[in-house]
Amino acid sequence: MTPTITLYRNFPPTPNHTWSPFVNKLETRLRFSSISYTTASGSLSQSPNSKIPYLSYQPTPNTTPELISDSTLITRRLIADNILPDLNSSLSPAEKALDLSIRSLLEDKLQFFNTREQWVDNYYPMREGILGSGGAGLPWILQWMIGGKIYKDIIRTLYGQGTGRYSAEEVKLLKEEVWEAINAFVVEGRNKTLARRKEGDDRKPFWVLGGDGPTEADCTLYGMVAGRLMCTSAAPETGRLVRSYPAVVEYANRIHDHYFEDYDIWKEEI
Repeated sequence: MTPTITLYRNFPPTPNHTWSPFVNKLETRLRFSSISYTTASGSLSQSPNSKIPYLSYQPTPNTTPELISDSTLITRRLIADNILPDLNSSLSPAEKALDLSIRSLLEDKLQFFNTREQWVDNYYPMREGILGSGGAGLPWILQWMIGGKIYKDIIRTLYGQGTGRYSAEEVKLLKEEVWEAINAFVVEGRNKTLARRKEGDDRKPFWVLGGDGPTEADCTLYGMVAGRLMCTSAAPETGRLVRSYPAVVEYANRIHDHYFEDYDIWKEEI
């Protein structure tokens, strides 16, 4: 029986990806598995652990809808309930470790650099995009109050984590190092995948581990790339960096065209 799923994105339910790589990641995971869902705005105050995204999940009509949050934990729950297939089930232990390493590089390292670029280096466009007309649509006074609190919390978090202690030039170098590594994975994956393709399959997606289908790393990577290509005002430096890697842009374009035909594509230039 098909479950009833509503994905809360903290952005209006428009035909676009969001600035959040984690929202995009989860939405990609659902589409890779052809799971029907609807989108809604939602808010941090309604989320079970104050994280975006979160789901309203009703496995069957006779069950009470449940709110669950955190993109990784949501995926694990839906796999356990046999709603989603396990994309990594056929991987070897070493391949599973590589898949996890790519996800960790993006979510546990690069994301801190993204947060600094958005909420510190480009605070005002980020506040407007998340809390203003592009996002939650809050009145200016609430944007000022909530945005100020978010800013202070992020400054404290980044300093404790370490990213806040780097100079701007050091962050830029470390960020470039991550994207260079990601590009290397994408190029190798493309070469492996396309080498097996038959004529006429040249516009289908290719995958970061070079297999016949996506893995969990592809959900995370596509979510991250889509978010950076969408967030032109609050992450201009990373947008230019991502666009400097043609293989990464091609990777994202192919997935978009195959799984998100109903969504607007990102702008080609910043």
